[in-house]
Amino acid sequence: MKVGIVGATGFGGLELIRLLKQHPEINELILYSSSKKDEQIQSVYPHLNGLAEGTLQAIDHEKMPEQVEVLFSSAPTGVSASLLPPLLDKGMRIIDLAGDYRLKKQGEYEQWYKKEPPERKWVEKAVYGMPEYNRENIKSAQLIANPGCYPTAALLGLLPLVTKNLIDTKSIIIDAKSGISGAGAVPSFTAHFPVANDNLQIYKVNRHQHIPEIEQMLHHYSKTKDPITFNTHLVPMTRGIMNTMYATVNEGTTEREIEDTFSEYAAQHPFIRLSPQGTFPYTKQVYGSNYCDIGWSFDTRTNRITTVAVIDNLMKGAAGQAVHNFNLMNGFPENAGLQASPLFP
Repeated sequence: MKVGIVGATGFGGLELIRLLKQHPEINELILYSSSKKDEQIQSVYPHLNGLAEGTLQAIDHEKMPEQVEVLFSSAPTGVSASLLPPLLDKGMRIIDLAGDYRLKKQGEYEQWYKKEPPERKWVEKAVYGMPEYNRENIKSAQLIANPGCYPTAALLGLLPLVTKNLIDTKSIIIDAKSGISGAGAVPSFTAHFPVANDNLQIYKVNRHQHIPEIEQMLHHYSKTKDPITFNTHLVPMTRGIMNTMYATVNEGTTEREIEDTFSEYAAQHPFIRLSPQGTFPYTKQVYGSNYCDIGWSFDTRTNRITTVAVIDNLMKGAAGQAVHNFNLMNGFPENAGLQASPLFP
């Protein structure tokens, strides 16, 4: 199969290259870049010498539908809105890693992302690409909106409880922490080494653009439409996300019900792993993998549950989840190209 990557020189694009070059069903990989077109990918990133050599091609709406069967778009949010519709109109199947097509409610994208909205018809047609909760729709999709990194960890840790009505959704608080690679490949002051090193920073307090994405999914599966409290922190490490989530347990819910819910959930999904009861996951144990590891504790004294979910933000939070979606779209085994164990230490 022939596939392409737009935004191949970003961190998400590089992870896609790493995964797709070893995918058993892909025999040709074409790399596109608007900022570094005509350069050699191995010249930009020497770690790809002998592995993914070739010229970065310009984005051409006329040629691309003839060159590839499926396109991964790892362009920045805001770019996809104008870049993808001409390709979609030509029938291309696309997995978009940006946030442009995730939010369904009219006006929310402009409010939270402060950008011009994408074409409405493609927002409505886009399928939210969370395999654990949208598997059947993903299989027949033309356009997949790959979930954000923070929402992936938050939703995978909360939805099992929400779908079984075990927690009070208006009590949800999400304390999220991410490595610096989540800020992207283009340097910023916040991610500058002298600023980020030996430092812990909270940012976008109560105004992070992933808030409506998390609420959209929670509201779809819950009886109520309550808002959440969600805040994010930058940790001086390269990659990884830890979401620590708190919620009040609904009256009558037992610890056994919670345990059975999570156990059943993990048994159904190949990339969900539960920590042994009484232990909690850490980011290093999912480094470089497509796993989401989850631990939880029910505090009967406060009647609150604490759930901890960890992912690699560039893998389960971006490229790995995109490849999982690609596998479902094409009828391949779900773990094709994703079997590697996490990197440790």
